[in-house]
Amino acid sequence: MESPLERNPKLFPSLEAAVARREALAREGKKLVLTNGCFDLLHCGHVFYLRDAAALGDELWIGLNGADSVRALKGPTRPVQGDLERAFVLGALGFVSGIFFFHTPRLDAEIRALRPDVYAKAGDYTLETLNPDERAALESCGARIEFLPFLPGFSTTSLIGKISAAAAAGTL
Repeated sequence: MESPLERNPKLFPSLEAAVARREALAREGKKLVLTNGCFDLLHCGHVFYLRDAAALGDELWIGLNGADSVRALKGPTRPVQGDLERAFVLGALGFVSGIFFFHTPRLDAEIRALRPDVYAKAGDYTLETLNPDERAALESCGARIEFLPFLPGFSTTSLIGKISAAAAAGTL
């Protein structure tokens, strides 16, 4: 039986479907903004950043790390939520137009396939800290790289820490 979470209209069923939509956007003269991340527990820091990223173009797409990719980056206890759950929550945001999963630690192949006009990351990144393969892919397709203001005090890691502390104190 299909989960209702699988019927997310913003979730591309494949990279090929995303590429086809990207080609249509380009023909329409519309600007694609791409970002990526784990988005394990969506918090106001994520929403703040994603809202600003969406304003940089006509459509904001999110490359969402698949569970194995999240574990490789964040450790064996992550992600806290499954792939479909994370995609569903992101898809509920009105300013998000498309979501696709990628299952490797880095997004360079997807960048080369989608050729975004703009690539956005939160301000805790810099050109120097961007993965060199992703940066090379962005430069090869002529994408403008934008680092948006970081809303301090919000991170999934700190949120998990607060929840763990509340559980340890018996206040959950």
